[in-house]
Amino acid sequence: MLDNLLPFLVHWGITALSLWVASKLFRGLTFDGGSALAVSALLLGLANALVKPLLILLTLPLTLLTFGLFLLVINALMIMLVAAIVRGFRVSGFWTAFFASIFISLLSIIIGALLGGSNPETTIQMPQGGNWL
Repeated sequence: MLDNLLPFLVHWGITALSLWVASKLFRGLTFDGGSALAVSALLLGLANALVKPLLILLTLPLTLLTFGLFLLVINALMIMLVAAIVRGFRVSGFWTAFFASIFISLLSIIIGALLGGSNPETTIQMPQGGNWL
């Protein structure tokens, strides 16, 4: 159980930090305090784990038609959903959520890479020899 707790806390912290930085860059993204930020980061992770896969499945034809670009809309909708649930977290509109979600995703990836978030057991190793087809 404790083996899973540290990666969860690190991911939660990365999400909270990314949301905080995004709130400083995007005027339409605001938090009333640290508790609203922490709850928003937690619920964003929960929404991305539970609601987002369902939305991806329901909108699969549209996602395929747009070559995956509709996933950016789904990311923005996840931020708007969390803002609707958490008191003290406000998003001024769809486009703010859209661009903030792109920024948050990229910043989270960068911070995770800097912290060494890749697990060596899940890294794909290229074969050393043999024939390539």
